[in-house]
Amino acid sequence: MTPRLALCLFAAVIAAVASFAADRGSTAPVPEFRASVERLSPKLRERMTGISWHEGCPVGLGSLRLIKTSHWDFRGKPARGRLVVHAEHARELVKVLKRLWATEFPIRRMELIDRYDGDDHASMAVDNTSAFNCRFVAGTTRWSMHAYGLAIDINPRENPYVAGDHVSPPEGQPFADRSDRRPGMLFARDPAVQAMGRIAGWEWGGRWSSPTDYQHFSSNGQ
Repeated sequence: MTPRLALCLFAAVIAAVASFAADRGSTAPVPEFRASVERLSPKLRERMTGISWHEGCPVGLGSLRLIKTSHWDFRGKPARGRLVVHAEHARELVKVLKRLWATEFPIRRMELIDRYDGDDHASMAVDNTSAFNCRFVAGTTRWSMHAYGLAIDINPRENPYVAGDHVSPPEGQPFADRSDRRPGMLFARDPAVQAMGRIAGWEWGGRWSSPTDYQHFSSNGQ
């Protein structure tokens, strides 16, 4: 081996050792959870009117709050989301979201239902987590708890509504079998379900016998 070759090999070894040491000592810090609760801005009120809210809704815009929050996506990356909820439970929901962040529970997306023209089916089809939407319980003329800002649907594809052979959204069909646990799914003893259960009066639709609504949490279970 020539002196020049020996010197090159020595330099390569030193560089490899330095790189290994740097990698071991350069663990990236976990991003900080950030959330805020705000009154609806005039711009947001205008956007919602005629879509997710209209005259005759059981709750006024002044009783609603916008939550801006951190969450993890399905790639394990930090993301930002927004929910409109009732002012009465906004800060309690932030505590739940902080708990989900701490356990790295993934949420596909968290966008206001107005982006989907207030269409719950369109929102569920893309696995959107949402809360307020002034609408009736499907197939009835009874207000849903979503119409009060007292309900949230989490990862509807991974946690579908199941009534016999009917699965909603249809994209959730592969997740109707709850024996196959996968990321983003909700189960009775999970931190997400337990954290939500700490909000007084809120129930999980995954405990209903028929239909079973795995995505749904709401006040009074409606």
